[in-house]
Amino acid sequence: MAQVGEHDQLEWLGGGTMEVLLDAEHTGGHLSVFRSTVPTATASPVHLHPDEDEIFVMLRGSGLIWAADRRFELHAGGVAFLPRAVPHAYRFTSDDVDMLAIATPSGMEGFLRDAGWDRSRPKPPGWAVTPEALRRSAAANGQVILGPPLAADEMIPAALLSAHQ
Repeated sequence: MAQVGEHDQLEWLGGGTMEVLLDAEHTGGHLSVFRSTVPTATASPVHLHPDEDEIFVMLRGSGLIWAADRRFELHAGGVAFLPRAVPHAYRFTSDDVDMLAIATPSGMEGFLRDAGWDRSRPKPPGWAVTPEALRRSAAANGQVILGPPLAADEMIPAALLSAHQ
């Protein structure tokens, strides 16, 4: 169990906040739960999680989700399941997005903590989550960055999909 104020709050993509609500320590390694609050147009690189399934629950706002060769819209109240080892990405399309992400088993939190900035500490001027920081953290924490963020009208390139089937 973790109460409000006990969660790690990380500066994340687009200057938004990623809260680590539950991690391996809280769940015995079974799952991790994260909450993202981010500005419009925040987008992840195309990536995959070799060992974790992921569930997105859109609490407020909307976004585009890519999973393999599919793209779909997720609105407030919508839920998406992203199986492990499937290339995926997201782009938020509304203001004030608030989304839960659940990963099973736990472990993804190491990647987030490594690439993000702990908001309880003073931030160096100009610090931001960079593509290089994401790649470095992914490599160190068992995640895979496959390519840059997608524009709303793009699909995950076939070459990335065929390389990871």
